[in-house]
Amino acid sequence: MTVIVPEPVLEENNRARNGGDGEEEEQKNGGALNLDGGFVVPGSNAFGHSFRYIQLAWTTRKRAKEERQWIEEFYRINHINQTFDFAKRKKEEYGKLQKGEMSIWECIELLNEFVDESDPDLDEPQIEHLLQSAEAIRRDYPDQDWLHLTALIHDLGKVLLHPTFGGEPQWCVVGDTFPLGCAFDQSIVHHLYFKENPDYNNPVFRTRLGVYTNNCGLHNVTMSWGHDEYMYLVMKGNDTKLPPAAFFIVRFHSFYALHRSGAYGYLMNEEDKAMLKWLQIFNKYDLYSKSKVKVNLDEVKPYYLSLFNKYFPEKLRW
Repeated sequence: MTVIVPEPVLEENNRARNGGDGEEEEQKNGGALNLDGGFVVPGSNAFGHSFRYIQLAWTTRKRAKEERQWIEEFYRINHINQTFDFAKRKKEEYGKLQKGEMSIWECIELLNEFVDESDPDLDEPQIEHLLQSAEAIRRDYPDQDWLHLTALIHDLGKVLLHPTFGGEPQWCVVGDTFPLGCAFDQSIVHHLYFKENPDYNNPVFRTRLGVYTNNCGLHNVTMSWGHDEYMYLVMKGNDTKLPPAAFFIVRFHSFYALHRSGAYGYLMNEEDKAMLKWLQIFNKYDLYSKSKVKVNLDEVKPYYLSLFNKYFPEKLRW
């Protein structure tokens, strides 16, 4: 089934393009950034602190020092081990979709056992974040049911953390993603740790284009391995009827160097540029809808079950 997705209207994000931290814009708007869709980006998160921006500007909260140290160590290990060959092997292994069969909702319930330790703005089980993101988008884009569903499923690849899926360590499941096979851009969080990555001294991988060509399209790019890439493979392998923008959002929602800093634009083709508009819309809900106010699951579950039936088979191969 072909789904026609109307072109979104999105104001240009000059703060992200210019590498600023958004403070000037926040001051002009009384601590809130007014973007499209009616959603007002708050000046603080559920804990009363500033949200992450390009360089994950963590602020003081309980155990802030320990959390900063843990997250820095997380990215040190991530950046050392996320090599081109490693990502290719993982993609080949998990792309076979032989870990089991279950419905989308069964996967959501399985994911509820985990908290993403790399996320400085979230200490709730994943299902809370998924529902908050989906319901916020549903409010502002009531006619785009595919976008509501995309928000609900975007993090389901984190089931890689579950023992039945291999019990992968957090460093190769969560966190920011980035292209491999070409030079590491300095906008990637904790980019200095890439100096310990075996690819860093590869004469081909050190170059701007690496193994790629200008405007080759992101579908040709090998990304660092994680939950984004895995869920993208699950969607592709199960004949998901969601539109191309949904696949793009799921695969690249952690690619902050692209959609927050404007890096790696030279790898994008025209289709990628069109899809990026939807990713930027989605991203503000992914980041800023995190809240201590819980969604009433009993009230919203029937709606999302109807979307599962519309866009997915009853059981998926994982």
